[in-house]
Amino acid sequence: MERVILHSDCNSFYASVECLHHPEIRNKPVAVGGDVEQRHGIILAKNQIAKKYNIKTGEALWQARQKCPELVIVPPRFELYMRFSKLARQIYMDYTDQVEPFGLDECWLDVTSSVVKGDGMTIAKEISARIKYELGITVSIGVSFNKIFAKLGSDYKKPDAITWIGKDNFKDIAWPLPVGDLLYVGRSTQRKLTNFGIHTIGELADTPREILCSNFGKWGDVLHCFSNGYDSSPVAVFDNSPLVKSIGNSTTTPRDLENDADVKIILYVLADSVARRLREQGFKGRTVCISVRDNELSSFTRQHTLKSYTSITSEIARAGLELFRKHYRWYKPIRSIGISITDLVCDTMPTQTDLYCDERSRERKEHLDTTVDRLKNRFGSYVVQPAVLLTDTQLSGFDPKKDHTIHPVGYF
Repeated sequence: MERVILHSDCNSFYASVECLHHPEIRNKPVAVGGDVEQRHGIILAKNQIAKKYNIKTGEALWQARQKCPELVIVPPRFELYMRFSKLARQIYMDYTDQVEPFGLDECWLDVTSSVVKGDGMTIAKEISARIKYELGITVSIGVSFNKIFAKLGSDYKKPDAITWIGKDNFKDIAWPLPVGDLLYVGRSTQRKLTNFGIHTIGELADTPREILCSNFGKWGDVLHCFSNGYDSSPVAVFDNSPLVKSIGNSTTTPRDLENDADVKIILYVLADSVARRLREQGFKGRTVCISVRDNELSSFTRQHTLKSYTSITSEIARAGLELFRKHYRWYKPIRSIGISITDLVCDTMPTQTDLYCDERSRERKEHLDTTVDRLKNRFGSYVVQPAVLLTDTQLSGFDPKKDHTIHPVGYF
């Protein structure tokens, strides 16, 4: 039996939820954005009216205001968006337990066992109507025989639309589209494909697999399968507690960082947030990764694997600072920086101790961190701070633990 896969995408999700809670701005151009004063001033989402002014996600707020002076900008409220995301998934679960999230606002659904004679359009129309009636927002849904074309269908026509891409019509619908519309063909890959004279999905599909693999490695095989509709990856069974592969935070700094002392302050604030989240979720990690972007937007990442698993704030901060000092030469000031930790294990998992490490000291640090966590949960993140953060309160005066953004889960 041919599979029936749906991809449901909540239209202008953040902005739609904000307009629902603020009816007075519903008929105005609205964008969800960051804090201009803290230099987090970019567009995170916009409603359909704002899109008419060619306002784009990721551009600076001042640029958006130049295009649309009457633009209403509201701050993000991720807890609210997560609640709506959960409500939407509850509706999806009425039709199948194979519901695979792709970020907060998108999900794949395998409704093969729920359809009658392969009619996925009926279920798609019912889901669309329920989301609109029960949640007050709209979705665009793609219906297809695989996940890739279902995703392409939900992007094909917006807002509040349903698109069917089947084996009998995918060449007519998908192949004329720009190759950049295919999932995971980003700007860099699209630029490389364009250099080879490949501009559309159809041209990518007609390119011999051997040529793609010789130029893109294993990724060339993936591109060939995606463009020809050979994707057979299953839709995962929904898990309310998704697998956590890494925990991290990054920030655009209030001012450009000029020296190691500035970086130390930011890394300690970020490491504190990462370590607290590790301890809250019952994890320890071993591989510390930093990401650095200078004021001309050139960036790099570096990582280092520690000898022992840890959730100790000072150890994570120290590892990040050592990575930075080893790999950055201060050719330019720094605009943003991030730190994350991967290679996670449960904190109850037995681990090998190190003969050359003072384990008693590490235990004392763990107990100290746990005590400070309780104080911060009760009285706020600024109740206890290391002295280094008091040397420049402009740099240290932000709370990434509270304000962190949830990013989409990857396809693979």
